[in-house]
Amino acid sequence: MLISKNNIALTVILLLFAASQSVWSQTGASSEFVVARLKYGGGGDWYNDVSSELNLLEFVRQNTTIDVQIKTEEFVEVGSEKLFAYPLAFMTGHGNISFTDSEARNLRRYLENGGFLYVDDDYGLDKAFRREMKKVFPDKEFVELPFNHEIYTAHFKFPNGLPKIHEHDKNPPQGFGIFHEGRLVVYYTYETNLADGWADAEVHKNPENVRRKALEMGTNIVVYALTN
Repeated sequence: MLISKNNIALTVILLLFAASQSVWSQTGASSEFVVARLKYGGGGDWYNDVSSELNLLEFVRQNTTIDVQIKTEEFVEVGSEKLFAYPLAFMTGHGNISFTDSEARNLRRYLENGGFLYVDDDYGLDKAFRREMKKVFPDKEFVELPFNHEIYTAHFKFPNGLPKIHEHDKNPPQGFGIFHEGRLVVYYTYETNLADGWADAEVHKNPENVRRKALEMGTNIVVYALTN
């Protein structure tokens, strides 16, 4: 069932999310929602545009009833037990990624037990990311999500799929997923660069209407992750 924009539906969502905190709180999670930036090895710039998540969370707070925390950036290493304190992890960058075997196992355990990973290719991430995810799920493949998937209507409506935020190779934006037991556990955006649109306006100088589309789609990801 599609999630409506009204506050009643989101209030129900938040009650369910609050109930789940009994699990997350064992690893020190707050009752306020926060996005964790995934810190990985290999030399890629996992840390770029650190204003992105805070701006997204501020937009989520203004446009939904989700109780968010926007005090400071949150970073977590792939192999850390702290990862389990966050229902949504975010990963981006331009360059190489490398997971150790123990990191791959930890990430898989996180995803199989209710966690959600959103990955935004900031250009140049694709090859390494797909390679390393094979360590995490050697038995699974990325599938492109159809435009009628719930993530495109979870709060704001995107009937044509992902918006184009930053031009790279003049290819259409694509959204890919990995599923575990029917649940979308990894959502990967390619040739769109949503996080560029979340960053402070002066960083990439995107028009305001483009930034808004990026923030709206980011809100969809947050709502979808919390309700699935």
